[in-house]
Amino acid sequence: MTQLISVEYEQDVAILKLRRSVTNPLDLELVIALEDALQQARRDDGVHALVLGSESEKFFSIGFDIPHLFDLEKEYFAGFYRAFNRLCLNLYTLPKPSVAALRGHAIAGGCILALCCDYRLIAEGRKLMGLNEVKLGVPVPYPADRILHSLVGEERARQVIEGGDFYPAADLLRMGLVDMVTPLESVLPEAIHLANTLGAAPLEANALIKNNRVGQVEAAILASLNEHETHFVECWYSPEARTCLQEAMEKF
Repeated sequence: MTQLISVEYEQDVAILKLRRSVTNPLDLELVIALEDALQQARRDDGVHALVLGSESEKFFSIGFDIPHLFDLEKEYFAGFYRAFNRLCLNLYTLPKPSVAALRGHAIAGGCILALCCDYRLIAEGRKLMGLNEVKLGVPVPYPADRILHSLVGEERARQVIEGGDFYPAADLLRMGLVDMVTPLESVLPEAIHLANTLGAAPLEANALIKNNRVGQVEAAILASLNEHETHFVECWYSPEARTCLQEAMEKF
């Protein structure tokens, strides 16, 4: 965990930073490391809130590590994909406030992790965020689809999911995908300040209020998640997706 995720504490806030590389591509090892750090923060009564960021100022995360995942046998890719979805749901339902500190681009799977936090702060300038899965020949993972619909509504969610575009900070704020745009050097301090403010409320009240917001979304996701995961994995190995993913690898 110490190699892929750094964990720091400031007052009652746990600060988790992705540190696999400049782009922080997501593979099973990084997913497991982040899950372990998340569960540690969940169990620690001294932690009242969480900030999720990255050591890289260029990327929060570029998303799935396509060059690594592309050649995996189907059962191993399915294992990674299920672990990623469980991580996302655990982050989304964490009974403590969470804030994403986006100092760099949040692309595809990186965008999904940010959406699973309660609040998102992004650096001003050309820092992009979006879900381009449709351009890779696969659907947006079902948990992210439902979470995005809950967050921004049907019209905005369709625009983001079906268009597959990346959006700059000003557009992200206007669309409701982020909550604050701030200078790069202020992203992490502002995220920590917000987390401390949110975490000052009693833990039980915070947890119950959050569950009222996310509980029904989680239940709807879990009701058909296995089926949607099967469809995603089959699509990942379809001839059309193979072509799109190979083209993406050349730019990775």
